[in-house]
Amino acid sequence: MKIRSVIFCFVLVVLVISCNPKKSDITKQEITVQAPDYQKMITARVYIKPGRETEFIEAAQVMIENSNKEEGCLEYMLYQDPFEKTNFIFVEKYKNQAAVDFHFSTDYFKEFGKKSAEMTARDSEIKIIGIVTEE
Repeated sequence: MKIRSVIFCFVLVVLVISCNPKKSDITKQEITVQAPDYQKMITARVYIKPGRETEFIEAAQVMIENSNKEEGCLEYMLYQDPFEKTNFIFVEKYKNQAAVDFHFSTDYFKEFGKKSAEMTARDSEIKIIGIVTEE
């Protein structure tokens, strides 16, 4: 009986050792992430007075169409919060800071700022975000 117990324990130890991967069997995987094609992103949260949402969207359409035609603008989108219909966010992507500066200098940008100021319930929250690069 003792011999059977010893043999059983030996077989059990061998099985446990053989089932666990050795550190040398584990290989590192490198994950490469491609850098985005833009350097700057802007998010602008806009809070519109109730009842002015349609008017705001119409004014924003002109801004969106013109902005998407800018050479340095890669994407310019407007999103509406499905739960708070008076809350909007612009998400914009630009090649570089020069493209952002150009955008801010355009007449349609300035005109939209004047129009939308009448419709906003509170100050907008604008963030200009830069891409982190390895250097």
